[in-house]
Amino acid sequence: MLNGRADVEAHIKSNPVEGSPADMRAAFRRLAGPGPDSIPLVLGGVPCRAFGKGAPVLWLHGGGYVFGDSRSHAACAAHLARAAARQVIVPDYRLAPEYPWPAPLDDVRAVLRALPHAIPVVGDSAGGHLALNLALCDPTRVTSLALISPNTDRTGQSDTRRANEATDLMNDDATDARLAQMAMPHLPPDDPAVSPRLANLRDLPPTYLTASRAEVLAGDATLLAHAARDQGVPVAEDWQDDLFHMWTLWPDALPEARATLTRIAHHIA
Repeated sequence: MLNGRADVEAHIKSNPVEGSPADMRAAFRRLAGPGPDSIPLVLGGVPCRAFGKGAPVLWLHGGGYVFGDSRSHAACAAHLARAAARQVIVPDYRLAPEYPWPAPLDDVRAVLRALPHAIPVVGDSAGGHLALNLALCDPTRVTSLALISPNTDRTGQSDTRRANEATDLMNDDATDARLAQMAMPHLPPDDPAVSPRLANLRDLPPTYLTASRAEVLAGDATLLAHAARDQGVPVAEDWQDDLFHMWTLWPDALPEARATLTRIAHHIA
């Protein structure tokens, strides 16, 4: 059992997520660790897992569209379910390279449409990118967004993708670009689906945006915040000082993860 930041950092260093897609998926499962029990269900033909009880919230998991699933995000989804007193649903959308874009978007749109009411959507990393695209496609069905270090720009405008590699244990620019090439091989960097900060953002719901100033995707978060606010979207920025990418995966070990999830619970209340 991990206990504190030193344990988590040692665990990350001993479980590098690299190699083939199959290798990365196995490594990420080891990295995230076993999670709490959940309820399996199918929504819109898509397998999902649900944590807790109450009004539903959708969590779209990160992993570059190549790895990650409802089990890797079980700990953070279950913690959010308790903090918000809501049911958190994590879809197992199809992954690249077997199923490139727009397969993940098609899957989460099917999940969203299978639910009876508009709901909040949470997403971390690539899941934040997916949550943005989902809200842009179905704005009347998303009541709020909570984005944790989302990918938002691949046009080279971010000033942290390389500058912060030494301070981000969980991400680097080359790996991020490799994952993007597997997930969206047919789209140019300036396509709004690839770089949603370039999209028409006016219809986005109130958005909570958090990232660490020390991580590779800090610049992506800044670019999105400026673009969304310029278009009239209510954006609440919550910056962390020295955390690595995807810190919310370990709420049992990191007080910073618990604090972030508590703030997300307040945002979606």
